[in-house]
Amino acid sequence: MLRIGTCSWKYDSWVGILYSTLDKTEYLAAYSKKFDTVEVDQWFWSLFPGTPPKLPAEETVKQYAAAVPDNFLFSIKVPNSLTLTHYYKKYTKGELKANPYFLSVDLFEAFLEKLEPMGGKTGPLIFQFEYLNKQKMPAQQIFLSKLEEFITHVPRNIPVAIEIRNPNYLNEQYFRFLETHGISHVFTEGYYMPPVTGIYGKYKKYINKQTVIRLLGGNRTVIEKLTGGKWNKTVLPQDENLKQITKMIQDLLERQIDVFVNVNNHYEGSAPLTINKILTYLK
Repeated sequence: MLRIGTCSWKYDSWVGILYSTLDKTEYLAAYSKKFDTVEVDQWFWSLFPGTPPKLPAEETVKQYAAAVPDNFLFSIKVPNSLTLTHYYKKYTKGELKANPYFLSVDLFEAFLEKLEPMGGKTGPLIFQFEYLNKQKMPAQQIFLSKLEEFITHVPRNIPVAIEIRNPNYLNEQYFRFLETHGISHVFTEGYYMPPVTGIYGKYKKYINKQTVIRLLGGNRTVIEKLTGGKWNKTVLPQDENLKQITKMIQDLLERQIDVFVNVNNHYEGSAPLTINKILTYLK
Protein backbone atom coordinates (compact mmCIF):
# COMPACT_ATOMS: atom_id res chain seq x y z
CA MET A 1 0.00 0.00 0.00
CA LEU A 2 1.26 3.45 -0.92
CA ARG A 3 -0.32 6.64 0.35
CA ILE A 4 1.08 10.04 -0.58
CA GLY A 5 -0.20 13.26 0.95
CA THR A 6 0.86 16.60 2.34
CA CYS A 7 1.82 17.94 5.75
CA SER A 8 -1.40 19.83 6.58
CA TRP A 9 -3.95 21.12 4.06
CA LYS A 10 -4.76 24.64 5.29
CA TYR A 11 -3.13 26.80 2.63
CA ASP A 12 -5.00 29.55 0.81
CA SER A 13 -2.25 29.60 -1.83
CA TRP A 14 -3.37 26.15 -2.97
CA VAL A 15 -6.48 27.71 -4.48
CA GLY A 16 -6.12 27.10 -8.20
CA ILE A 17 -3.88 24.10 -7.58
CA LEU A 18 -6.05 22.02 -5.28
CA TYR A 19 -8.98 24.19 -4.22
CA SER A 20 -11.53 26.16 -6.22
CA THR A 21 -12.68 28.43 -3.40
CA LEU A 22 -11.22 30.31 -0.44
CA ASP A 23 -13.79 28.70 1.88
CA LYS A 24 -11.50 27.10 4.48
CA THR A 25 -14.32 24.89 5.76
CA GLU A 26 -14.28 23.08 2.42
CA TYR A 27 -10.53 22.55 2.13
CA LEU A 28 -10.24 19.12 3.76
CA ALA A 29 -13.17 17.64 1.83
CA ALA A 30 -11.73 18.97 -1.44
CA TYR A 31 -8.27 17.72 -0.47
CA SER A 32 -9.59 14.20 0.19
CA LYS A 33 -10.89 13.97 -3.38
CA LYS A 34 -7.30 14.23 -4.60
CA PHE A 35 -5.30 12.45 -1.88
CA ASP A 36 -6.03 9.58 0.51
CA THR A 37 -3.87 10.69 3.44
CA VAL A 38 -2.71 13.84 5.21
CA GLU A 39 -0.48 14.65 8.15
CA VAL A 40 -2.06 16.43 11.11
CA ASP A 41 0.49 18.70 12.78
CA GLN A 42 -1.71 20.97 14.90
CA TRP A 43 -2.05 18.66 17.92
CA PHE A 44 1.72 18.46 18.30
CA TRP A 45 1.90 21.89 19.95
CA SER A 46 0.64 21.00 23.40
CA LEU A 47 3.27 21.67 26.09
CA PHE A 48 3.21 24.96 27.97
CA PRO A 49 4.40 25.67 31.53
CA GLY A 50 1.76 26.02 34.20
CA THR A 51 -1.01 24.25 32.29
CA PRO A 52 -1.88 20.59 31.57
CA PRO A 53 -1.02 19.34 28.07
CA LYS A 54 -3.41 20.57 25.41
CA LEU A 55 -5.27 17.68 23.73
CA PRO A 56 -7.49 17.67 20.61
CA ALA A 57 -11.00 19.06 20.91
CA GLU A 58 -13.63 16.36 20.36
CA GLU A 59 -15.60 18.51 17.92
CA THR A 60 -12.53 19.13 15.76
CA VAL A 61 -11.72 15.42 15.57
CA LYS A 62 -15.31 14.69 14.54
CA GLN A 63 -15.24 17.40 11.88
CA TYR A 64 -12.05 16.05 10.34
CA ALA A 65 -13.35 12.49 10.29
CA ALA A 66 -16.66 13.54 8.73
CA ALA A 67 -14.95 15.55 5.98
CA VAL A 68 -13.13 12.59 4.40
CA PRO A 69 -14.19 9.24 2.88
CA ASP A 70 -13.92 5.94 4.73
CA ASN A 71 -10.71 4.90 2.95
CA PHE A 72 -8.84 8.05 4.06
CA LEU A 73 -6.10 7.86 6.71
CA PHE A 74 -4.67 10.62 8.90
CA SER A 75 -0.98 10.52 9.87
CA ILE A 76 -0.98 12.25 13.24
CA LYS A 77 1.91 13.82 15.12
CA VAL A 78 1.33 13.01 18.78
CA PRO A 79 1.50 15.92 21.28
CA ASN A 80 4.99 17.21 21.97
CA SER A 81 4.12 16.91 25.65
CA LEU A 82 4.88 13.21 25.05
CA THR A 83 8.11 13.67 23.12
CA LEU A 84 9.88 16.67 24.65
CA THR A 85 12.24 15.77 27.48
CA HIS A 86 12.17 19.39 28.65
CA TYR A 87 10.07 22.49 28.16
CA TYR A 88 11.18 24.84 25.40
CA LYS A 89 13.59 27.33 26.91
CA LYS A 90 11.65 30.26 25.45
CA TYR A 91 8.96 29.45 28.00
CA THR A 92 11.32 28.99 30.97
CA LYS A 93 13.62 32.03 30.68
CA GLY A 94 16.46 29.83 29.46
CA GLU A 95 16.21 27.33 32.31
CA LEU A 96 16.36 23.63 31.43
CA LYS A 97 13.15 22.42 33.05
CA ALA A 98 12.16 18.73 32.82
CA ASN A 99 8.85 17.82 31.22
CA PRO A 100 6.90 15.59 33.66
CA TYR A 101 4.75 14.21 30.81
CA PHE A 102 7.64 12.82 28.72
CA LEU A 103 6.52 9.39 27.41
CA SER A 104 3.60 9.32 29.83
CA VAL A 105 1.44 6.23 29.28
CA ASP A 106 -1.55 7.94 30.91
CA LEU A 107 -1.27 10.98 28.64
CA PHE A 108 -0.96 8.79 25.55
CA GLU A 109 -4.08 6.87 26.56
CA ALA A 110 -5.93 10.17 27.03
CA PHE A 111 -4.78 11.25 23.57
CA LEU A 112 -6.01 7.99 22.03
CA GLU A 113 -9.40 8.55 23.64
CA LYS A 114 -9.60 11.95 21.98
CA LEU A 115 -8.94 10.31 18.61
CA GLU A 116 -11.71 7.71 18.96
CA PRO A 117 -14.20 9.63 16.76
CA MET A 118 -11.81 9.08 13.84
CA GLY A 119 -12.42 5.36 14.08
CA GLY A 120 -10.60 3.47 11.34
CA LYS A 121 -9.29 6.66 9.72
CA THR A 122 -6.26 6.86 12.01
CA GLY A 123 -2.96 6.01 10.36
CA PRO A 124 0.56 6.24 11.81
CA LEU A 125 0.94 8.08 15.11
CA ILE A 126 4.23 9.94 14.72
CA PHE A 127 6.40 10.52 17.78
CA GLN A 128 8.66 13.36 16.67
CA PHE A 129 11.63 13.72 19.01
CA GLU A 130 13.77 16.83 18.78
CA TYR A 131 17.56 16.75 18.65
CA LEU A 132 18.57 15.39 22.06
CA ASN A 133 21.83 16.84 23.35
CA LYS A 134 23.75 15.32 26.24
CA GLN A 135 22.00 17.55 28.76
CA LYS A 136 18.59 16.33 27.69
CA MET A 137 19.53 12.70 27.03
CA PRO A 138 23.00 11.54 28.20
CA ALA A 139 23.08 8.46 25.95
CA GLN A 140 21.13 6.65 23.26
CA GLN A 141 20.75 3.58 25.46
CA ILE A 142 18.96 5.66 28.10
CA PHE A 143 16.58 6.96 25.42
CA LEU A 144 15.85 3.44 24.17
CA SER A 145 15.30 2.20 27.72
CA LYS A 146 12.74 4.93 28.35
CA LEU A 147 11.09 4.22 25.02
CA GLU A 148 10.96 0.50 25.77
CA GLU A 149 9.37 1.13 29.15
CA PHE A 150 6.70 3.20 27.41
CA ILE A 151 6.06 0.92 24.45
CA THR A 152 5.46 -2.16 26.60
CA HIS A 153 2.23 -0.47 27.73
CA VAL A 154 1.04 0.28 24.20
CA PRO A 155 -1.06 -2.38 22.41
CA ARG A 156 0.70 -3.82 19.35
CA ASN A 157 -2.18 -2.76 17.07
CA ILE A 158 -1.51 0.94 17.73
CA PRO A 159 0.53 2.19 14.72
CA VAL A 160 3.44 3.90 16.49
CA ALA A 161 6.07 5.55 14.29
CA ILE A 162 9.27 7.14 15.62
CA GLU A 163 11.04 10.16 14.15
CA ILE A 164 14.55 10.83 15.44
CA ARG A 165 16.45 14.09 14.89
CA ASN A 166 19.80 12.69 16.16
CA PRO A 167 21.72 11.35 13.15
CA ASN A 168 24.01 9.30 15.41
CA TYR A 169 20.97 7.45 16.80
CA LEU A 170 20.27 5.98 13.37
CA ASN A 171 22.31 2.83 13.90
CA GLU A 172 21.81 -0.92 14.02
CA GLN A 173 20.88 -0.89 17.69
CA TYR A 174 18.06 1.56 16.99
CA PHE A 175 16.63 -0.24 13.97
CA ARG A 176 16.85 -3.61 15.69
CA PHE A 177 14.95 -2.11 18.62
CA LEU A 178 12.15 -0.87 16.32
CA GLU A 179 11.87 -4.25 14.61
CA THR A 180 11.71 -6.09 17.94
CA HIS A 181 8.89 -3.89 19.22
CA GLY A 182 6.90 -3.59 16.00
CA ILE A 183 7.52 0.17 15.68
CA SER A 184 7.73 1.98 12.35
CA HIS A 185 10.63 4.26 11.49
CA VAL A 186 10.00 7.74 10.11
CA PHE A 187 12.53 8.66 7.43
CA THR A 188 13.15 12.41 7.65
CA GLU A 189 14.44 14.12 4.51
CA GLY A 190 15.71 17.51 5.62
CA TYR A 191 16.36 19.19 8.96
CA TYR A 192 20.06 18.42 8.55
CA MET A 193 19.42 14.69 8.74
CA PRO A 194 21.34 12.32 6.43
CA PRO A 195 19.64 11.44 3.10
CA VAL A 196 16.88 8.91 3.63
CA THR A 197 18.01 6.76 0.72
CA GLY A 198 21.39 6.14 2.34
CA ILE A 199 19.87 5.23 5.70
CA TYR A 200 17.37 2.94 4.01
CA GLY A 201 20.08 1.20 1.99
CA LYS A 202 22.05 0.50 5.14
CA TYR A 203 19.21 -0.70 7.41
CA LYS A 204 16.46 -1.84 5.04
CA LYS A 205 16.47 -5.37 6.44
CA TYR A 206 14.91 -3.99 9.64
CA ILE A 207 12.09 -2.21 7.77
CA ASN A 208 9.53 -4.93 7.25
CA LYS A 209 6.08 -3.70 8.24
CA GLN A 210 5.21 -0.06 7.63
CA THR A 211 7.21 3.12 7.24
CA VAL A 212 6.74 6.86 6.85
CA ILE A 213 8.83 9.14 4.64
CA ARG A 214 8.59 12.84 5.50
CA LEU A 215 9.94 15.23 2.88
CA LEU A 216 10.53 18.34 4.98
CA GLY A 217 13.28 20.32 3.27
CA GLY A 218 16.28 22.19 4.57
CA ASN A 219 16.59 25.81 5.65
CA ARG A 220 13.03 27.04 6.20
CA THR A 221 14.04 30.71 6.24
CA VAL A 222 15.53 30.48 2.74
CA ILE A 223 12.50 28.87 1.12
CA GLU A 224 10.04 31.09 2.97
CA LYS A 225 11.88 34.12 1.58
CA LEU A 226 11.76 32.67 -1.93
CA THR A 227 8.05 31.88 -1.76
CA GLY A 228 6.96 34.93 0.19
CA GLY A 229 4.65 32.62 2.08
CA LYS A 230 2.78 31.57 -1.06
CA TRP A 231 3.04 27.84 -1.65
CA ASN A 232 1.86 27.56 -5.24
CA LYS A 233 5.06 27.00 -7.21
CA THR A 234 8.32 25.07 -7.08
CA VAL A 235 11.20 27.36 -6.07
CA LEU A 236 13.90 24.86 -5.02
CA PRO A 237 13.63 21.86 -7.37
CA GLN A 238 14.81 18.53 -5.91
CA ASP A 239 14.33 16.41 -9.03
CA GLU A 240 17.37 14.17 -8.78
CA ASN A 241 16.80 13.58 -5.08
CA LEU A 242 13.14 12.79 -5.72
CA LYS A 243 14.08 10.24 -8.37
CA GLN A 244 16.27 8.43 -5.83
CA ILE A 245 13.54 8.56 -3.19
CA THR A 246 11.07 7.20 -5.74
CA LYS A 247 13.37 4.20 -6.28
CA MET A 248 13.38 3.70 -2.51
CA ILE A 249 9.56 3.79 -2.47
CA GLN A 250 9.39 1.27 -5.30
CA ASP A 251 11.74 -1.07 -3.43
CA LEU A 252 9.64 -0.81 -0.27
CA LEU A 253 6.47 -1.63 -2.22
CA GLU A 254 8.13 -4.60 -3.92
CA ARG A 255 8.97 -5.86 -0.44
CA GLN A 256 5.26 -5.61 0.50
CA ILE A 257 5.78 -2.77 2.98
CA ASP A 258 3.11 -0.12 3.52
CA VAL A 259 4.48 3.35 2.78
CA PHE A 260 3.20 6.76 3.81
CA VAL A 261 4.86 9.72 2.09
CA ASN A 262 4.15 13.08 3.74
CA VAL A 263 5.33 16.10 1.74
CA ASN A 264 5.90 19.56 3.21
CA ASN A 265 5.66 22.82 1.25
CA HIS A 266 9.15 23.63 2.50
CA TYR A 267 10.64 20.77 0.51
CA GLU A 268 10.39 22.43 -2.92
CA GLY A 269 7.88 25.26 -2.48
CA SER A 270 4.55 23.53 -3.08
CA ALA A 271 3.71 20.10 -1.68
CA PRO A 272 0.97 19.24 -4.22
CA LEU A 273 3.34 19.98 -7.09
CA THR A 274 6.06 17.83 -5.50
CA ILE A 275 3.57 14.97 -5.22
CA ASN A 276 2.77 15.30 -8.92
CA LYS A 277 6.47 14.77 -9.64
CA ILE A 278 6.65 11.69 -7.42
CA LEU A 279 3.60 10.16 -9.10
CA THR A 280 5.15 10.82 -12.51
CA TYR A 281 8.41 9.16 -11.51
CA LEU A 282 6.53 6.16 -10.13
CA LYS A 283 4.88 5.43 -13.49
